[in-house]
Amino acid sequence: MKLYTRTGDEGKTSVIGGRLDKDDIRVVAYGTTDELNSFIGIALTQLDENLFPDIRNELVKIQHELFDCGGDLAMVKVSEVHPYKAKQEIIDFLEERIDEYIKEAPELERFILPGGTVPASTLHVCRTVTRRAERHVAKLHREADVCNPIVLKYVNRLSDYFFAIARVVNHRLQVKDVEYERSAIVFRDGKRKK
Repeated sequence: MKLYTRTGDEGKTSVIGGRLDKDDIRVVAYGTTDELNSFIGIALTQLDENLFPDIRNELVKIQHELFDCGGDLAMVKVSEVHPYKAKQEIIDFLEERIDEYIKEAPELERFILPGGTVPASTLHVCRTVTRRAERHVAKLHREADVCNPIVLKYVNRLSDYFFAIARVVNHRLQVKDVEYERSAIVFRDGKRKK
């Protein structure tokens, strides 16, 4: 198998059901989920297997789900042969895990600075790349006839998940989050103030 095909040398790439410019919003959206997947891979290398088996297992699961989401985003048409892969249960799972991690981490009232430990910092990078992916998916969702709405909801929830686990990682490593010193009180009972 050759790694290069030369078919993209003119700035076009193949998607499911056609070819697009490499800077098309659809390509940018699934490309950003691929970038996120790589950052998750870095985070996995930084998480001790004995202290974080739950989070490590979940991150591998999320990597697979991001591949599914990327495939859904790469579709210019949906058919019985190529149905959407991302389903509601992946969102339900994230919500369940977020609720558990919020209970584990110390109560939070103010915004925090990304950081603390190396793995928590990497998870904050994952959170912000997820938000960038979400912006691209939102634009695609608005502009395209074909876009799985589950993917937009999933990336929205996924950034919250990364925030929650970054805090848990610092907590398990006994490192306090650093509050943004000019922050008003924005969280009540671990949830964002409305």
